[in-house]
Amino acid sequence: MRADQAEVLSLMRDANRLRFERPQEAHRLYAEAVELSRRAHLQRELIQALKGLGQIERDLNNDEAALELYEQALVLCRDADDPLLLAHTVRHVGDIHQDIKRDDLAAPCYLEALAIYRGEPETTPLDLANAVRPFALLKENAGETKEAKRLWAEARDLYAASNIQQGVAECSRHLQRLRGD
Repeated sequence: MRADQAEVLSLMRDANRLRFERPQEAHRLYAEAVELSRRAHLQRELIQALKGLGQIERDLNNDEAALELYEQALVLCRDADDPLLLAHTVRHVGDIHQDIKRDDLAAPCYLEALAIYRGEPETTPLDLANAVRPFALLKENAGETKEAKRLWAEARDLYAASNIQQGVAECSRHLQRLRGD
C-alpha cells in the first residue's frame, strides 16, 4: 500500500470514529482525506472520502452541501468498475433528494439503484432492503398505495432475512397503516 493511500485511509478511519462525538473534527479529517486523495489520484479513496464528508454534512443538516459532495462521488462512481458502489452512492443521492422534498429527483435514483442491486449477484438482502424502503416511502407519500404496499412487504421480508428487527417493525407499521388495520 502506498504511503499516501495509507494516510487517507487513516484519516477516514479517524473521521468515522469521531463522526458523532466531534462532527466538526470529523469534517476536517474527511476534507483533508478528499484533498489528499485528489492530489494522489486515488479515485476509490476519493469516492469514499467525498461520501464520508457528505455524510457529515447530512448529519449537520447541510443537505445542499451533502448533495453536492455525493453528486461528485457519483460522477466518479460512474467511471469506476464497481456496480455496488454505484448503487450505494446513487441511493444516497436519492435519500438526500427525498429528505429535501425533491421526490421527483429521488425516484430515478431509487429506480437506478434498485436495477443495479437486483442485477448484481453479490447484493445482500440488507442493501436491497435499504433501497426498497425509501422507494416504498416515496410511493406511500405520493398516494400510490398498491405499489407502496408491495414495496413495504418486500422490504419487510428482506429485513427479516437480514435479521434487522427494527426494519421489520417499521415496514410492518407502514403496511398496517396502509391496510387500515
